[in-house]
Amino acid sequence: MARMMRPKRHPLIAGARITSLGTLASRVLGMVRDMATAALLGLSGGGVMDAFAIAFRIPNLFRRLFGEGALTASYLPVFSAQLEKDRTVAWQLASVVFAWLAVLLTGVVLLGEGLLGLIWLAWGDVSGVGLLVGLTSVMLPYLLLICLAAQLTATLHALSHFTVPALTPTLLNLCWLAAAWLVAPFFGADPQAQAYVLAVAVVTSGVLQLGLQVPVLRRMGFRFDYHWTASRQSVAQIGRAMGPALIGLAVTQINTLMDSLIAWGLAAAPDGPARIAWLGGAVRYPMQQGAAAAIYFGERLYQFPLGVLGLAVAAAIFPLLSRHAARGDRARLGADLTLGLRLVICLGVPAGVGLIMLAEPLARLLFERGRFTAADTERAARMIACYAGGVWAYCALPVVVRGYYALGDTRTPARLALVVVALNLTLNLVLIWPLAEAGLAVATAVSAAVQVVVLMLVFSRRASPLHWRALALVVARTLPATLLMAAAGYTVLGLLPHFPEAGLLSRLARVSLPLGVSLAVYGMAYRLFGGRELGILLGRQAPTGTSDND
Repeated sequence: MARMMRPKRHPLIAGARITSLGTLASRVLGMVRDMATAALLGLSGGGVMDAFAIAFRIPNLFRRLFGEGALTASYLPVFSAQLEKDRTVAWQLASVVFAWLAVLLTGVVLLGEGLLGLIWLAWGDVSGVGLLVGLTSVMLPYLLLICLAAQLTATLHALSHFTVPALTPTLLNLCWLAAAWLVAPFFGADPQAQAYVLAVAVVTSGVLQLGLQVPVLRRMGFRFDYHWTASRQSVAQIGRAMGPALIGLAVTQINTLMDSLIAWGLAAAPDGPARIAWLGGAVRYPMQQGAAAAIYFGERLYQFPLGVLGLAVAAAIFPLLSRHAARGDRARLGADLTLGLRLVICLGVPAGVGLIMLAEPLARLLFERGRFTAADTERAARMIACYAGGVWAYCALPVVVRGYYALGDTRTPARLALVVVALNLTLNLVLIWPLAEAGLAVATAVSAAVQVVVLMLVFSRRASPLHWRALALVVARTLPATLLMAAAGYTVLGLLPHFPEAGLLSRLARVSLPLGVSLAVYGMAYRLFGGRELGILLGRQAPTGTSDND
């Protein structure tokens, strides 16, 4: 009887929980890997971490654009629709897309390597350029491997298989950690050589991430069957959708890449000139060397809740929204998109405030060792706090964009994304002078918030009405619960002794005790205020819809 009385689990909740757990494992390992990287390369020493952060970001951007972003957004709805009709034709479509993606991205890699070679010949002797070009050339093949792996992940998601795709990203962190702990120490006197060791590990992880998913897909019935004639119309549909989606879904990544390039190009080296020579020497550098690395470490912390919450809900909700769209069920489309937004708002807001509160203790605990100094900790903490203000928006963005892409509308997010990129660039150039690299983080947070709000308004007006009263109730419960959480967390933090040279246990206490109290206070407060979303996410309550009384 007890089993019969248990609430029916919503498909979104089941998929999101599996994806969240796998992503949580990957993010935890990612934190460990960043601790090892910080100890190896530091923040500002010699600009090595700056170069490595930008070099890694380039193939990672392609992963967002072609892999988890545009390809998934345009491919998954078409593949899901084919699965509803004819599984054989669906396998043929998957095969054709895989083959063409491999050819296209191989060309991109070869072209990129050629351009990098030309840059090396022209400016390789300029300080920092040679290292940046070298690391980028080593890691560029990763974009081919990870984008192909992302297409397999999208195929498995369409088949409602989430476990292996959720665990696959951990391979990057495992390879990275093996390189940092087992290989890099042999080059202890040469941080540049250590950076190249990590670059090779990144490419190795791409091979493993691709190889792990192939046998799983084959067990589910997939056989490579290249049949262009049967798939031509579907491929054309995917291709038409991909163009706008290249920009629309990955705008935050584009903004962050611009942030890194600005930070690298407008940062003064410790032993270099204080003024910008190519501006006539009349303007001082607004930032110091290490700015691009500070962006990397700050971004890594805000990506933790983004990956565990925002991307997990987006990955789980997209096949569901695609099925609703394929059946023409706009009511359920709006209801489930509202549910996804409720989940990310009720957790994204307190997650951002928690990061602001714990920015300095977290940076000190995670990074301050080896070549990462106390001064580096202060810079990283400032970046973490500034990025954290937009956590709720970073988490909501991939969810709301999936609503557009489920309907095949890639143009609306793309048009807005172009405006947001321009807004972010303008804010960058305005804010770096008074705020240094922290201005780049503030610009990203503000741009993301603007983008999410406008996308929600337009979707509700043109596509399917969102349940605004339900969303407003979530906000009304979240804000006071978050204030109580912050008050409790700051109180505990203020009672704990603070010694900059404290050992590991003291640093751990300054993070874990305020965090534990904050989580408990928020959970109790949110429940007392009548919130149901936490219970829905944990599977203890059934999502009975997004009615006004929810």
